[in-house]
Amino acid sequence: MQFPLSSQQAQMSLFEAFMSAPVAPRFKEAVESPWTVADPDVFSEMSLRGAAGNCLNLLAPMLRELSEEQDARWMTLIAPPASLTQAWLRDAGLNRERILLLQPRGTQSAQQLACEALRLGRSHTVVSWLNPLPAVARQQLITAARQGGAQSLNIRLG
Repeated sequence: MQFPLSSQQAQMSLFEAFMSAPVAPRFKEAVESPWTVADPDVFSEMSLRGAAGNCLNLLAPMLRELSEEQDARWMTLIAPPASLTQAWLRDAGLNRERILLLQPRGTQSAQQLACEALRLGRSHTVVSWLNPLPAVARQQLITAARQGGAQSLNIRLG
């Protein structure tokens, strides 16, 4: 059953009703102050669980994209797992000419090496496999990344 609308009462569509509502102040402020490149997030972390082969298959496209970065700097891998070999890098289609694989030496930890690589700024992205990663170590990576204008990516496998 339909009811006829009188010509005096026009019904507003749902879209028009939404658009005529006042904009929430929070939303308006967010639009007026967009994210700027001057203050990017410099630290990311991802956790992959499951069989090592499956984790590497999930990781391959992301690392491939990073290895093809237009930035002239390196993608640096700090103390990668033993399963991440030169053969795997080749088979996964990564640009091995743009990748540095670094292992800590002597008493140097992988976290210290990652901080140094980030601070030097010769890498656009420094990928580490630090697990666990305490809050203090995370803050050190963030500080080093900001100093070097780089990105820090920590991957937790388990």
